[in-house]
Amino acid sequence: MTPTILVVEDEPAIVELLKVNLADAGYGVKTAVDAEAAQASLKEALPDLVLLDWMLPGQSGLALAKELRGNPRTRELPIIMVTARSEEADRVAGLEAWVDDYVTKPFSPRELKARIKSVLRRRAPEAAQEPLEAGPLRLDPVTQRVTVAGREVPLGPTEFRLLRFMLARPERVHSRAQLLDMVWGDHVYIEERTVDVHIRRLRVALEPFGADTLIETVRGSGYRLAAPR
Repeated sequence: MTPTILVVEDEPAIVELLKVNLADAGYGVKTAVDAEAAQASLKEALPDLVLLDWMLPGQSGLALAKELRGNPRTRELPIIMVTARSEEADRVAGLEAWVDDYVTKPFSPRELKARIKSVLRRRAPEAAQEPLEAGPLRLDPVTQRVTVAGREVPLGPTEFRLLRFMLARPERVHSRAQLLDMVWGDHVYIEERTVDVHIRRLRVALEPFGADTLIETVRGSGYRLAAPR
């Protein structure tokens, strides 16, 4: 599943520049010209990261960032503020709104892509487009391949996303509801037992390679990916 970035920017030339460079880096791109359009997009589905211009028509990007941080649904959403405002007081205001990074215009697309990767690596590692490993188990999000000691594991798309999410957060216990929100999407309404079905399929796929025991059931809580012993 391609990581998605929501670009909230009202200058068409900058939007086109970002769309080309982000697509080239392997990201899906959605755009919004103001805070209202951004909220509508976020209501439909959450992206992996928001690239947010400070000076928007109507509600400012700074006000929108504070609003997103105050909403439980978007509180953990990675946000990078992009702005022409470079004064120290402005940077402090942006960081106090709990944005994850702050980039001033004009910016280098190469630097921006590096900052996006850094924020995703820290806040949403499954979306950072970097290989994830647990002992001999390795998942490469770019080639969409999973291997154990070099042998390829055939996985369906849902099992691949489920494994990627858990590999990015080893030893953390995830409830069925959390997995549904983060792997299937918070606007997909399916029963929690669906998670059990796909966990079972994931274990069956990993079993011939001796890696099925990495997926542990935590009674009364959910599932976790255990560190290799």
